[in-house]
Formats: sequence, structure tokens, C-alpha cells
Amino acid sequence: MIDPDHILQALDAGRWVPLADAPMVLPLDLFPPGPGVVVRSGGSSGGRRWCLQPRHHLDASAAATATWLQDIGMDPQRCLVLNPLPIHHVSGLMPWWRARSWGVPHHRLPSTLMKQPGELLRHCRDLPDWSNRAVLLSLVPTQLGRLLSHPAGREFLGEMRVIWVGGASLAKPLAEQARAAGIPLAPCYGATETAAMVTALSPQQFLAGDSSCGAPLSDVELRLGVDEALEVRTQRLAMGSWRDEQPEVLLPVANSTGWWRSGDRAQINGGLVIRGRLDTALSCGGETVFPEQLEARLMRELRVAGLPVECVLFLGMDDPEWGQRLVTLVRTSDSVVLEQLAAMTAEWPTSDRPRRWVLCPELAPTDAGKWQRQAWRDWLKRLDLAQG
Repeated sequence: MIDPDHILQALDAGRWVPLADAPMVLPLDLFPPGPGVVVRSGGSSGGRRWCLQPRHHLDASAAATATWLQDIGMDPQRCLVLNPLPIHHVSGLMPWWRARSWGVPHHRLPSTLMKQPGELLRHCRDLPDWSNRAVLLSLVPTQLGRLLSHPAGREFLGEMRVIWVGGASLAKPLAEQARAAGIPLAPCYGATETAAMVTALSPQQFLAGDSSCGAPLSDVELRLGVDEALEVRTQRLAMGSWRDEQPEVLLPVANSTGWWRSGDRAQINGGLVIRGRLDTALSCGGETVFPEQLEARLMRELRVAGLPVECVLFLGMDDPEWGQRLVTLVRTSDSVVLEQLAAMTAEWPTSDRPRRWVLCPELAPTDAGKWQRQAWRDWLKRLDLAQG
């Protein structure tokens, strides 16, 4: 686990800090003046990458969130920040950074505790600042769904003042369930490239039926680009990024006029509404997953292992808890290979690991070499119906 104190010590010493196992092989002269953090991006702009976020961008993000709280009638300096998100992601880094910027308590919530709503409620009620501060919480929809399904979880959520929900779209049934229980959700949108939130909806607007991600924060501009792609301009855009396969090339995040193009199709009509991805990326439990990259990775490993697999296709199928989960179709002459595939991917991250492997003798791309993913999803649904 990453120790926030170690991050702060490194930043105070003027260094760049990797928040995970970053391939820190870039020439130092490519780095902007420090200090800052190197954060793994979930891929909002297409493909996973590493982003360089200087310390003053984290400060700016925390200040913009404080202004948002003040605009809805809350004092940031009278808050308690609860954080169940991993600190090596920007979604987990920023709750801690906000708390230290505002001079308020920050409390980590381990993933094991989040799966025990009754114990979670008792644990938080024992916190010294619980009764005299407004409690702020950040969640992804998967965590929200688990808590809403349990009476103690709903009671816990009901004691929050603001619950920022991001990392994936908030499904309509989940939103309706939260509204019916009077849960103060604040759906938001942000990315590693933008140092977290760039829009947020107030709990009052959410409970009144607004289904957007809210309006831009005070330091943010939004617009729609080609193909209705969401574009963002703010002074806290990452100062550069690079991909694992090109660690020697520092790529710009913004274009020449300062706009960052996300990988999301959007609508802006008062509030921001995300309409889906422009690429094949999926959202699994708040993590962005790129099926084509996983297919290429698996086929490389299969060639090394010498297993008789002709092709694989990773499909995102709807899942009530995760949003989407991966199911993989496999064309092979040996059905025993399916068990070997499951073993080969057993150590992959949960979001990347298929929950099911399906033998598909007719699996093939089009004559043009393209995969018709929706057609194969329909094939899988027909198979499941036939098998009962």
C-alpha cells in the first residue's frame, strides 16, 4: 500500500513521485520542473497511459472542489473526508489531497470494511470527528450498489452530506434506488488528465431528478469536438503523458489551444451528460478496460505457450454490480484450452480478467478484418437463451 506520508515527503523534497510501478525510464530532462506525481490513467482519452501531474495542479483541483462546496452552502473546513478508493488512482489520491489542503481529517476505508456494511457503520460512528463535521465520501458505482443493497449500507450512506460518484456511468436503476432512499449523491466527471473532477452535480439537484454529471467547476471549460467528443480546458491538465510501449516519448495532453480531448461522447445542456465511449473501452467496476489491448496481450502469451488458439474476442456484457464484465469467445480445436486460458489470466486485475470463457468454433472477423462486437454479443445472448 502506498503511504501518503511518503508521497508528501517526496513532494516536499521537490521530487516526482510514481504512485504505482511506473516505468521510470524517461530521461529526467523530459520531466517538467517538480514536484509532482506520476499517475496511471484509466484511459479516458483512449488507451492506458501515465500522466505527469505537478503538485500545484493537485492544489488547484482541491481549491476548485472547495469552491463547489461553498457554492452549495458547505464549509470545506468543517468537513470529514472518507476515502475507500486506492490512492494510486487519481480518484483516491485527491480525497486525501483535498483534506490536507483544507486542513480537515481524512480517513481511509479499507476494501474489506466496505464489504461489511454493518461493521463499516459502527467503525465510522466511532470516529472522533463523526458527529461534529459534515462527512464527504467518494465512491464508484459498484461500491454504491453494494451499499444500497444492505440496510446498514443505506443507513451509512444516509449519514453523508455529499457522496461523489464517478469513474463510470451511474445506471438509471441505481440512481432511482438512491433517490428513493434520499441518498445525497453528487454524480461527477473527471480524469487523471484533469486532476480529478471537472464537473459535479449537487445532491439537491440529484434528488430533484437531474440525471447529468453537473456543471463545470469554477476553473473548467467544456465543449464538444468532432463526433461529439467531450473536450476540456483547464489550467490543471497533466503536463504530459506516456504509454508503456513508448516510455521515451513524452506526449502532450492538450492541443495547441489548450483543449484535452477525452474518449467519451457527450452532451452539454446545462449539465454534462456522457453518452458513451468513442472507442471500444468498457467500464468494469470503475476501471476502464480496453478489450483490443487484452486480446493482443493474450494472443502474444498464447503464441509463446504454443497453445492451439486461432482467435479470441473479449466482450463487455452487462453486469448489475460491475456495470460490465468481460466474457471471452475462443476459437480453438481443443476445448481443454479454456481451462488453461483461465489459469493464464488468473493473476490479471479483476477488471481485466474474463469471468467466463466460451467456445465458439465459428468465431472470425469480417473479410475486412474488423470485429462486429455487437453481433457477437447477440450470438452469446442467443446461446445463453438456448442453454436455458
